[in-house]
Amino acid sequence: MPAISFQSVSKRYASPRGPQGSSFLALDEVSLDIAQGEFFGLLGPNGAGKTTMITILAGLAKATAGRASVMGHDVQTDFAAARRALGVVPQELVFDPFFNVREALVFQSGYFGVRRNDAWIDELLDSLGLTEKAHANMRALSGGMKRRVLVALALVHKPPVIVLDEPTAGVDVELRQTLWHFIAKLNKQGHTVLLTTHYLEEAEALCGRIAMLKSGKVVALDSTSALLSAASGSVLRCSVDGELPADLAAQARVTGRVVQLPAKDAAAVEQHLMRLRQAGLQVQDVEIRRPDLEDVFLQVMHQHSTKLQEISA
Repeated sequence: MPAISFQSVSKRYASPRGPQGSSFLALDEVSLDIAQGEFFGLLGPNGAGKTTMITILAGLAKATAGRASVMGHDVQTDFAAARRALGVVPQELVFDPFFNVREALVFQSGYFGVRRNDAWIDELLDSLGLTEKAHANMRALSGGMKRRVLVALALVHKPPVIVLDEPTAGVDVELRQTLWHFIAKLNKQGHTVLLTTHYLEEAEALCGRIAMLKSGKVVALDSTSALLSAASGSVLRCSVDGELPADLAAQARVTGRVVQLPAKDAAAVEQHLMRLRQAGLQVQDVEIRRPDLEDVFLQVMHQHSTKLQEISA
């Protein structure tokens, strides 16, 4: 029995800006299973359908077609059991402003019928660096501390399945390290983890298997190692001052002065360097590296976009 199962799930929303009666397809027959104990990554650009999948899984939205389940419990017909098996950390900082941290965790426990779990609440507070904030009002916490509380609220009933929707968006390095250490420990204890993130280095380091979404469709699904192994060629990384030629800019990853270009072989590396020199750019700190998950992600997204253009043509 998979921990999470999506079977031909589609979701269509009414379009608020289009003509009356128009709609758009947020999910298009998505099918995937996540095994118990997996650390699974769900990646995709904004609007790909990741959060829609999570809202369907949590019973907050109803699929237009198909079926989703958590630990064998249908999220619609057996909602209570599915929800008890699930702990969701949302993107938004949603909290009750009238309680302190410990009170919020106690009340959240009661929603799931859990009582006398003070020892587990203490462990959550300690593991997430919240012990000193246990009696602080939620309104008085910083954004990072509120994010930690959201994680604790999702875990307070000890769910076998944990869903993390962009859990480290906009938080500091310390919280990331604290969070991943704790979540990795829970995963080793048998908890299933589903992670969505735009920090692809996190997904590469943590996830054993990854699905990539584009326009509501699964466009890649494999183990992280297999996805990395399938990436062709190498990457030229260097620093340049000035604007890249248009042909290189179209395929480059640029962060400030750092430019990264895909290169299938040594001849391609030399061709890139020649084009940079011809453009009058001074090249420094040259290195060649293997593709990482971000390279794979960009390659998959580009290939899917190209296919869509060919179909529409």
